[in-house]
Amino acid sequence: MNTRITPNTPLNFVSPPAYEARYFTDAAAAVDAVTEIYDRNTRFLIGAFTGLAKGAPVAGRYRAFYPQVSIETNSFGHLDTRLSYGHVTSPGLYTTTLTRPHLFRHYLQEQLELLMRNHQVPVRVSESATPIPLHFAFGEGAHVEAEGNGLADITLRDIFDTPDLSTTDDEIANGDYEPAPDQPYPLAPFTAQRIDYSLARLSHYTATGAEHFQNFVLFTNYQFYMDEFCAYARALMAEGSEEYYAFVEPGNIITKSGESAPSSGSPLARLPQMPAYHLKKKGHAGITMVNIGVGPSNAKTITDHIAVLRPHAWLMLGHCAGLRNSQRLGDYVLAHAYVREDHVLDDDLPVWVPIPALAEVQVALEAAVEEVTGYQGFELKRIMRTGTVATIDNRNWELRDQRGPVKRLSQSRAIALDMESATIAANGFRFRVPYGTLLCVSDRPLHGELKLPGMASAFYRTQVSQHLQIGIRALQKLAEMPQEKLHSRKLRSFFETAFQ
Repeated sequence: MNTRITPNTPLNFVSPPAYEARYFTDAAAAVDAVTEIYDRNTRFLIGAFTGLAKGAPVAGRYRAFYPQVSIETNSFGHLDTRLSYGHVTSPGLYTTTLTRPHLFRHYLQEQLELLMRNHQVPVRVSESATPIPLHFAFGEGAHVEAEGNGLADITLRDIFDTPDLSTTDDEIANGDYEPAPDQPYPLAPFTAQRIDYSLARLSHYTATGAEHFQNFVLFTNYQFYMDEFCAYARALMAEGSEEYYAFVEPGNIITKSGESAPSSGSPLARLPQMPAYHLKKKGHAGITMVNIGVGPSNAKTITDHIAVLRPHAWLMLGHCAGLRNSQRLGDYVLAHAYVREDHVLDDDLPVWVPIPALAEVQVALEAAVEEVTGYQGFELKRIMRTGTVATIDNRNWELRDQRGPVKRLSQSRAIALDMESATIAANGFRFRVPYGTLLCVSDRPLHGELKLPGMASAFYRTQVSQHLQIGIRALQKLAEMPQEKLHSRKLRSFFETAFQ
């Protein structure tokens, strides 16, 4: 029988034995040590919870801590200033908490190798002072309360640490974090608890595990793009693709290369809010595609969470309103600037911050349009324009007094309008994730062509497949680039974390 806890019950902390800090000059060994701490401490929390659920007496308040890595340097010098990451900006002590080392092993090893090489210092691995919340110890997809029916008379927060949103924020990524004089500088853009929070949210919104996400991401705002992507991926699997080894659908339904049907997982009763599909390649170098639905709120939500996986690029493939009389339904728009009237990022990234076009992404997108459509050079202007895309938060903007919005759109030289692109690009800028936008004109409301059921059916039939193939080919081109070239220094501020 469990010991009943009351507000006046004194509780001692019950924790695993303290882990003695160790120094490493080998990145793989350092990540092994991080993994050892994390596995031990999460096993401790899960074991304590499981025991209590089976009727074991409460021995105290159960607590275990995230692992952390630290470096200290006394020199301003580093060896390779061409890289946008992998080095600290000034002498001092730098540290970060870590989570899910099995998922992030390759990423962590790469970041630590660069730090050791650039600064010629060892990495210190230790336990942090940040407790692991019980819910995060179980990982995403777990329903802790449902598994603890034997604890009905105990409030979990009385005996376990639970997620603390007061310390889970984006201050580091936003450039707002200022450590106290006696505190270390941040080594990574996200803390362990911020990452765990997003991994749990990703599972909820997309119905796929974080381990399936790939480093190259397509976002769209229509399910029929997803249907086309699924048909493409399933065909590759049936043919026995040598490049992609598996295709994962919501519910973690997996079809392996060489199979014509899924070999694991069960279909969901209904799709999640933002279903994700993953065409997997070794080293997470494949393609993830997410249907974000309509609106800047969804666009911000999903990119807030995917950003913690540190992808190499994300692109928006969607529909837009063409604003120029010279455009036709089915034409493409390659965004090189954005008018931000989505408002969802105003508190995190002021609207006066410019969102630049990234040369590497722009070149890949234009080359992919040429390759898929067959148009080149000056002929490409027949079907594609490069220009400013305006993103708004009012889908029925056409019903407003036209003098206001139309004048602003004209003054900004906008050629297209949508509800997601600037949000995705701005969050890419904010989180240092390379971004790009290729839209397809599906209506021209200023010229009498509204998006209505019979008016755009021919457009949908002919352009969706081609548009998707352009996006896939662009990501493949980006994947072929050296990572250090893709992660441009244009995305880094004066005082940056060393981790990409």
